[in-house]
Amino acid sequence: MSSIRFALNHMCTPALSLESFFAAAKSLGIDSVEIRNDLAGNAILDGTPATAVKELAARYGLTIISINALQRFNEWNEARAKEAAELIGYARDCGAKALVLVPVNDGSGREPEVRKQNLVTALTALKPMLDAAGIIGLVEPLGFEICSLRSKTEAAAAIEKLGAQTTFRLVHDTFHHHLAGEAATFPDLTGLVHISGVSDAAVSVSDMRDPHRVLVDANDRLDNAGQMRALLSAGYAGPFSFEPFAPEVHALKKPVEALKESMNFLRSKV
Repeated sequence: MSSIRFALNHMCTPALSLESFFAAAKSLGIDSVEIRNDLAGNAILDGTPATAVKELAARYGLTIISINALQRFNEWNEARAKEAAELIGYARDCGAKALVLVPVNDGSGREPEVRKQNLVTALTALKPMLDAAGIIGLVEPLGFEICSLRSKTEAAAAIEKLGAQTTFRLVHDTFHHHLAGEAATFPDLTGLVHISGVSDAAVSVSDMRDPHRVLVDANDRLDNAGQMRALLSAGYAGPFSFEPFAPEVHALKKPVEALKESMNFLRSKV
């Protein structure tokens, strides 16, 4: 189905240099990519100037849809403000459209009132910074039980409370959506969808972690195809970005072929 706009997160092929990653996307007919600030020896962490990344993306005809990510964004303090300013500046200068915002995920800050206040505080501080740079903030709730922001409903309510729908969008991550057990989707507020599957039949949902996240195939337990179908039929028209964390995916000798297979599978099911 041609209405699926696939994208690639560098986590698909973390061993590839930025240029090789861009070339891989291009060879798959994909024109949207996410770069990361957590891959050693790669863009951002290795000191590659933002302008060099911008030129490279232009050479391959790619749009950088996001930098992934400002971690612990809802624990707002001086260090976070500095980190946010640097990443937002880098996003602006490399031509990225958005910055992914990942919440605290260590068991702290989970009490309902604390959680909600921390979220509003962070979004309030980030809004003028993002607006000045013309960058979207992509809020990504994580489904893990220890996470300080599990619910898209809660994130959407905070964005609405601030009247900040033009600054912030949600990330619908198919893995985290399944783990959170949250039925609600917010197609109108969703700016990006992350896709990955879990094919391991033995792991319980509450024990699913990033290393279980593979490319989506026929054994997928997360119903990626169903989630994608629901979002598309509700009007979501943005990208579906592959974000597998499993070591066996990262070790693939032919990642492009594996990605092509997963894309074809999803097209046949969606």
